[in-house]
Amino acid sequence: MTRPNPRAVYDGYVTRIADQTAQLVAALDGADAAAPVPGCPGWTLAHLLRHVGGAHGWAETVVRTRATGPVPDQGVADVTPGADDDVATLAARLTDSTARLVETLREAGPDVTVWTPAPGGTPLFWARRMTYETVVHRFDATAAVGGAYTLDVDVALDGLDEWLEFSTLPQAYPSQAEYRALLGPGRSLHFHATDAPEDAGEWFIDLAETPVTVSHIHKKAGTAVRGPLTDLLLLLYQRRSPTAADGIEVLGDEGLFAAWLDGAGHWLRR
Repeated sequence: MTRPNPRAVYDGYVTRIADQTAQLVAALDGADAAAPVPGCPGWTLAHLLRHVGGAHGWAETVVRTRATGPVPDQGVADVTPGADDDVATLAARLTDSTARLVETLREAGPDVTVWTPAPGGTPLFWARRMTYETVVHRFDATAAVGGAYTLDVDVALDGLDEWLEFSTLPQAYPSQAEYRALLGPGRSLHFHATDAPEDAGEWFIDLAETPVTVSHIHKKAGTAVRGPLTDLLLLLYQRRSPTAADGIEVLGDEGLFAAWLDGAGHWLRR
């Protein structure tokens, strides 16, 4: 099997950031900045656009400065709308922020050393992370205006891979105690994407002991989660519920799944 060229993978992420941002902005043409965002309780479109632009700016600063330690992320967290915020102005700012990020990532390449909040330590981490930051918030923007949302199969597959890789890291959880509370003999989860290509769309998360592992195999687990690729990705990001109404089927220990999803997704709520 031919392994993908690392530079091509990296360039693909960078291109995807630009493309997903452009789709997000296009979805909001004529929208009201005060419109609520269903997937982000308490947020309006103004909050959302400020947040995505801030995230892109944060990543750009890390890569451009070749940061060796954490960089302040006020632009990500402080998203209070201004009194005169409008979608057109905020979308233009986001477009500019994204263009700077894309240019910086392309100039840096995938291999230089930079700080990352999880394993990686290169711009490849940021290119991938900002891809899925934008993918999910494009869903939020689309949902806020009642639009239709679709996602390419390869994007959804890799997005699931990234999230599930994070779920194996102790630092993703609220505390070491909560991480260890999920572990135990025979504890496991299996995800199956019902619309994935053959030989893809299977993930087995082994919670028997540390380190937690995720592998691409079909194996009986204590809890099985089934659904279409995009819905599974949105479930992990808590934009879908584990119900048939949202296209998701959970079999087995539903309590384990709920506790794991809440704990493993803590990094999203920081």
